[in-house]
Amino acid sequence: MSPKVKNVIEWCYCIVIAITLAILVRCFVGTPTVVKQISMQPTFVENQRLLLNRIDTTFNHKWKRGEIITFEAPSTSMVSLEDADFNNPVAKYENNPKSLFGKFTYYVLEIGKTSYIKRIIGVPGDRIQIADGKVYVNDKELKEEYVHGQETDDMGGLFTDITVPDGTVFVMGDNRNHSTDSRCFGCVPMDKIEGKVVFRFWPFNKFGKID
Repeated sequence: MSPKVKNVIEWCYCIVIAITLAILVRCFVGTPTVVKQISMQPTFVENQRLLLNRIDTTFNHKWKRGEIITFEAPSTSMVSLEDADFNNPVAKYENNPKSLFGKFTYYVLEIGKTSYIKRIIGVPGDRIQIADGKVYVNDKELKEEYVHGQETDDMGGLFTDITVPDGTVFVMGDNRNHSTDSRCFGCVPMDKIEGKVVFRFWPFNKFGKID
């Protein structure tokens, strides 16, 4: 084998290894993400850059109220009364690629995949009630400084008095009047959670850890 061919092969090996490592880190450790929605204002605004921790998802983290997560957007953003299942109020996911390549591009490379960023309000077993502009968890009013005085109404959704099913979380955006969330589509299965927001690195004047 000529030195030139050997050199090309070695470079190809290095590139393949680098790409593989990058994909593994992105899928199982962490990845940057960009805010593209207004549903978390004023906590996050459009075009801010965040760091997403995927380790918690990889190792079956026990999700807690107040944590901010990203997750795959449900197929149905607003469940109708005819389709609502109040005994199992879980968001509908119907986008299931069949081919191996389709699964790789959608779930690994996340091409064509839409994600939402929201705050966890309820965990399995919690009773969530929204009434008189307030949120109640297990019959106690939830203190929410992050909504900055906004009232919480039903946003036209049906899931405003439910018990969170096992294996799911109830999520809402901090910008309560401009957020399509669990009030509208139901609880999010934990296997659709991509990770927890842990750090903001842009803009620099907002640089820091997310509590």
